[in-house]
Amino acid sequence: MAENKFNFTDERLKHITHDGSTKRLFSLDTTQPGLALQITPNGTKSFQLRAWSKKHGKPAIKTIGTYPKISIAEARSQALKLLIQLNDGVDVVEEAKAFREEAIFEEAFNAWLEVAKHHKRTWKNDITTYKNYIEKPFGQKRLSWFTKEKIESWHASLTKCPRQRGKASISQATANRAFALLSTVFNSNQVKLAANPCHGVKKFKEIPRDRFLNPDELRRFFEAINDPATPNDLRDYVLLSLFTGARKANVLAMRWNDLDLNQQTWRIPPSESKNGEPMLIPLTVKALEILQWRRARASSIFVLPGDGASGHYIEPKKGWDTLKKRAGLTDLRLHDLRRTMGSFQAISGSSLAIIGKSLGHKTAQATQVYARLDLDPVRASMERASALMLAAKDLSPKVVALHNE
Repeated sequence: MAENKFNFTDERLKHITHDGSTKRLFSLDTTQPGLALQITPNGTKSFQLRAWSKKHGKPAIKTIGTYPKISIAEARSQALKLLIQLNDGVDVVEEAKAFREEAIFEEAFNAWLEVAKHHKRTWKNDITTYKNYIEKPFGQKRLSWFTKEKIESWHASLTKCPRQRGKASISQATANRAFALLSTVFNSNQVKLAANPCHGVKKFKEIPRDRFLNPDELRRFFEAINDPATPNDLRDYVLLSLFTGARKANVLAMRWNDLDLNQQTWRIPPSESKNGEPMLIPLTVKALEILQWRRARASSIFVLPGDGASGHYIEPKKGWDTLKKRAGLTDLRLHDLRRTMGSFQAISGSSLAIIGKSLGHKTAQATQVYARLDLDPVRASMERASALMLAAKDLSPKVVALHNE
């Protein structure tokens, strides 16, 4: 049974036990005022601050951590800091809701995530990023442990880590996404540090992927698509991705209610749009042919129904891999179909503003990858320059002489 008050030592705390009742037992440290040890009926021992707040007129009870995970010396140090804050009028119980230096990063991430779920569409992707690249090296580290140098070293090492299942190295873009998530959590309202330790760490310079299908590849691609072995759902999913230029998540979750086949438009609502704004996509003739064929046979709210919990078609990774092999395009990604639409728009002379609007880009920077494909204005300018240079051969000697004076 726990004594009421004594000097905390490892020898005493290791051997102290619960009395078997259903109540929680408390002992007070005679060395550090306000430091208490709580023992639950199941035997868990944890340090707490238990003191009276004069300003707020109520007891201040805050858990510091479990023993022996937190040492007696560390518990005393934290209890002293909390008492000082309490005497300065700080409500340490409320302040505990914001994670400070003594918290571990996993606690801060989970607190940030609970808020992010309400306004960030890609929060599930953040969980994946956290588990793949952040949880193991940083999850159990205290916030006070982080420094710019440690984060810089981790960020640099990410591109040397294998992807899951050991398939390939992590790209610089993926490393930057992991770093951005780490920095976002440190910047959040749930973490109150003097400075974000990510500040000053330079991201990798990313080279935008510019892979798209050229005419010869498109021929092979369509041959593979039209092969009788290609399932209808896979064929339609891939072709709708190509002919709408939409993101794969939007194509997978395309609903009949969002389509107006008479007006030949597809409205993606803000809740489904990556940039958080509604998108109105014109439906091309080929996209309409597919949709009209499916509409006549529809029995679901989704254009591409599925048997899973979502109710719609799930990304067909195996089918996509088979299709790529059949076409001899093993390096092709589904997102490259979206880029193919933008690239052929650029080649045909469409402005970057039009391309950006059709693809739902929120900033002009996202569309710049297509700028170098629109060569017609450049070619026309060079032709004009060439014509002026060639015209020099028709200048009379007198004119040439005047220019030489």
